[in-house]
Amino acid sequence: MRTYLKIVTYFLLIFFSFCACTEKEVFRKDIVLATTTSTQDSGLLDALIPLFEKKTGYRVKTIAVGSGQAMAMGERGEADVLLVHSPDKEEKFMEQGFGINRRIVMHNDFIIVGPKADPAQIKEMKSSVGAFKKIAETQSLFISRGDNSGTHAKEKAVWQASEIRCSGQQWYQETGLGMGQTLGVAGEKHGYTLSDRGTYLSLRKKLGLEILCQGDPLLQNVYHVIEVNPAKWPKVNAAGARAFADFVVSAEAQKVIGTFGADKFGSPLFFPDAGKKKGN
Repeated sequence: MRTYLKIVTYFLLIFFSFCACTEKEVFRKDIVLATTTSTQDSGLLDALIPLFEKKTGYRVKTIAVGSGQAMAMGERGEADVLLVHSPDKEEKFMEQGFGINRRIVMHNDFIIVGPKADPAQIKEMKSSVGAFKKIAETQSLFISRGDNSGTHAKEKAVWQASEIRCSGQQWYQETGLGMGQTLGVAGEKHGYTLSDRGTYLSLRKKLGLEILCQGDPLLQNVYHVIEVNPAKWPKVNAAGARAFADFVVSAEAQKVIGTFGADKFGSPLFFPDAGKKKGN
């Protein structure tokens, strides 16, 4: 009987040890990062994530969608940590208790790009509102992401400031796609679009599009990291989310961000902001 009990106890110990290891492997090592297509398309994540994984032992599964979709994933507990750039929506996300520890990471800016022919004659304009008005007045083709992303939200804000209702207009087309693909459509159709600078610069050789309007303070593009609230979703990898968030605001990651793209484009694609006041 004692021998039998020893055998049973032995196998139970093995079983529970295996379960503990499995749980640790699945829920402690794997992190789901919901982020914007701009961080993916620009190549920045390819520079940051391997460093993080090597440093910490975590494994990052990246899901690149629009900021709105990324936050929707957070609301459903389908992501552990977010890297997004839609401040108004982020604030609502935080107010509703879905996120914790929102921290500023970096910024770049939005630009209006279009064909060299520039049928709306917006080249070198500093006002995005003025540029949008000319695009509408000339009924020049405008390609919108139309995907509830941070870029789409910024575009809608500029149209609203322009007091122009573009929805339903023949010259206004929505792709429902990410930034890189939308730029591709604009290039193929010789249309205008609003892009973050980083994605445009990383793809410009393939596009046939030029920067036509830039430098408007309205077009500032700020990125924050947000951990999904484990009080709402206990199954999220809270430790992994905190580790990733701590990493992207660390001196090491901020140095990478501040130099990324400079060798290829003459200036970095993003500018580090960790420790600064949250941007809008």
